[in-house]
Amino acid sequence: MGTKWFTLPCDNRLIQLLGTLNGGQSFRWKRVDSSEGQQWLGVFAAKLWLLQQQNDSILYKVYEPQVQSEQAYNALLRNYLRLDVDLEEQYAKWGARDPHFQEAAKQFYGIRILRQDVTENLFSFICSQNNHISRISSLVEKLAQFYGEKICELDGADYYSFPQAEKLAADGVEAKLRANGFGYRAKYISHSAKAIAERGSKQWLEQLQELDYAAAKKKLVGLMGIGAKVADCICLMSLGHLQAIPVDTHIYQIAARFYMPKLVQQKTVTEKVYNEIGDHFRELYGPLAGWAHTVLFCADLKQFQQGAKEPKRKKRKAS
Repeated sequence: MGTKWFTLPCDNRLIQLLGTLNGGQSFRWKRVDSSEGQQWLGVFAAKLWLLQQQNDSILYKVYEPQVQSEQAYNALLRNYLRLDVDLEEQYAKWGARDPHFQEAAKQFYGIRILRQDVTENLFSFICSQNNHISRISSLVEKLAQFYGEKICELDGADYYSFPQAEKLAADGVEAKLRANGFGYRAKYISHSAKAIAERGSKQWLEQLQELDYAAAKKKLVGLMGIGAKVADCICLMSLGHLQAIPVDTHIYQIAARFYMPKLVQQKTVTEKVYNEIGDHFRELYGPLAGWAHTVLFCADLKQFQQGAKEPKRKKRKAS
């Protein structure tokens, strides 16, 4: 279990693990500095993964009771990292339209939108409200430990899958979460889980994934604790609506500073202002605007300013 290194071919210009895994999309990854270099340990698809970036590939181990083939794992990882999208082509398009993006891309190359599980993404972003990344990560891990299924033990620590909505809808969940530091978010998690479970969580989630962007966002904001920003995060990161623009303080300040100077006069982000910012970026960047905005978001986060260095360009073989 997890003793063998697998290899996923991928040029390091096309994926930057630092910004992708630690940029506020998923809260279940942590950096591990080993003698072999920088590694990333995290959970997705009910498996524990250890990733290490190379110049032309990602080395990885998978920890789970029943080991699958390298081909199966590669397919899962490619899907999760959305490696089907030609990111160099997209960066070139966005950079040609926006000099500020072009400057940000020098350091924040290879930022990818993760294709995440809807349930985990939904409840993780309920935890994210008025919170910072390290504390959100702690709350998400507690949800997995309390209500998920154990995957494995590694170096003395237990790792768990993220629970389904039915588990979070059980009696006593709200009280337990409040007693464990979730605050008002405990009520949001419990009520939203019950609403999803009452509608048949599998059926509700399948229907949600079939809706267009506007309809999916409307359905999400009908749940307790989910406003426009959290709904857009879910649409962008787990429903495939890559035009969704989650507008938070970072994006508002970026918009006011570089794109929409009239916003400086605004004291609050009203619904009208929120939509104007989203529409501006969608017009600027096109159908994958949410992806481009995520690069700007990462560039604005202080924790990455010293962490990511532009790799040397490799000469490409003629095809």
